[in-house]
Amino acid sequence: MTVVTTPTPTVRWFGVIAVTLGIFTITTTEILPIGLLTPIGTTFSLTPGRTGWLMTMPGLVAGVAAPVITVATARLDRRLMLCALMVLLAVAGLLAAAAPVYWIELLARFLVGLTVGGFWSIGAGLAARLVPERWTVRATAVIFSAVPFGSVLGVPAGTVLGELAGWRTSFAVLGGLSLVALTALYLTVPPLPPLQVTRLVVLRDALRRSKRAIVVTCMLVTAHFATYTYVTPFLREVVRPELIGVFLLVYGAAGMVGNLIAATAVARSVHLTFAGSAACIATATLLLPVLGRSTAGALALLIVWGIGYGGVPVCSMSMFAKAAPASREAATVLFTGSFQAVLSTGALLGGLVVDGWSVSTVMVAGGVCAALTAGVLLWSRAQEAGT
Repeated sequence: MTVVTTPTPTVRWFGVIAVTLGIFTITTTEILPIGLLTPIGTTFSLTPGRTGWLMTMPGLVAGVAAPVITVATARLDRRLMLCALMVLLAVAGLLAAAAPVYWIELLARFLVGLTVGGFWSIGAGLAARLVPERWTVRATAVIFSAVPFGSVLGVPAGTVLGELAGWRTSFAVLGGLSLVALTALYLTVPPLPPLQVTRLVVLRDALRRSKRAIVVTCMLVTAHFATYTYVTPFLREVVRPELIGVFLLVYGAAGMVGNLIAATAVARSVHLTFAGSAACIATATLLLPVLGRSTAGALALLIVWGIGYGGVPVCSMSMFAKAAPASREAATVLFTGSFQAVLSTGALLGGLVVDGWSVSTVMVAGGVCAALTAGVLLWSRAQEAGT
C-alpha cells in the first residue's frame, strides 16, 4: 500500500518563503533599471525617456501575460509553472547582462514581463494552499512583503553593485538568484494541481465585479511609476551618485513600514487605507520639486513616498479579492494584469514628459493624479457607506 505523506506546517512555511523569494527576485529584476537608469542610458547612448522603455516593456508584456498564461496553463501543476517561470527569469537576467545592443536588452525585459505576469498570477494567491487556514492572512502578508523588500534590499543593493562593478554585473547576479529561487521552490513547495480551472468566463465575471478596484489601481500605479521611474535622474541633481543607493534603501525601508501598516489597517477599511497611501504619494511627488532640492528635504519626502507605496499592493489586492471572493486566482490575475499594464503605461508617459519638459514636471503631474485617486477612493467609500 502506498503511503502519501503530507508536508508538515513547518515545511509548508518554507514553501511560503520560497514563493516570497521568487517574487522578491522578480520584483528586483523588474524595477532595478530605476536605480541604474543613467549608466544603462550612457552605455547605449539613450535619453532617460528612451531608457525608461526598460520599465515599459516588462509591464506591458506582464499585463497581457497574466490572463493568457493563467488560462493557457490552467490544468498544469502550479509548482511546475512556478519553476518554469523562474528558469525564464534566469535566462532573462543573463541575457540582460550580456546584451551588446539595446534591442537585446529589450528582449530580456520581454522575458521578464512573461515571468512577472505568470508568476504573480499563480504565486500571489497560493498562501491558502501552503499553510493552515488560520495562518493564511499572515502567509499572504509575507508573500506580498517581497514587493517592498525588493525595494529595501534588492534595488539599493543592485544599484550599489552596479555603481561599483558595472550595471551588467547586477543583472548577472539576479540571474543567479533566480536559480536559487528555482531550487527552493522545487524542494519546498508540494505538487499543486489546480483546484479550480480559471476559464475566460470566470475572468469575465471577476472583471465585471472589479471595476472600482481596476480604476483606482490604474490611476495610482500610473502616478507612481510615471514619477518613480525617473527618481534617479532627479536625485543626481541633488546628491552625489554614490548616495543614491542609500536614498533608495531608506525609501525601501519606509516601504516595509507602509506594508506593515497597510496589512493591519486594510482589514478595517480598505478604502481609507488605500486613500492614505495615495495621499502620501501625492504629497511626496508634488513637494519634491519644491522641497526636495536639499539632501534632507529629498530624503524626508522619499520616506513619505515609501510609506505610501508600501501599502499599494496590499490595498489593491484586497480590493480585487473583496470584489471577486469566489475565485482567488481570477482576482489575482486581474490584480496582476491591471497593475503591470499601467506600470508600463506610467513609465512610458513619464518618459515622454521627461524628454519633452523635465523631471520636475512629471513629478507634479504624477502628484495630481495620485491626489485624484485619493479623492475617488474617498468618494467610493462614501457611496458604499450610503448603500
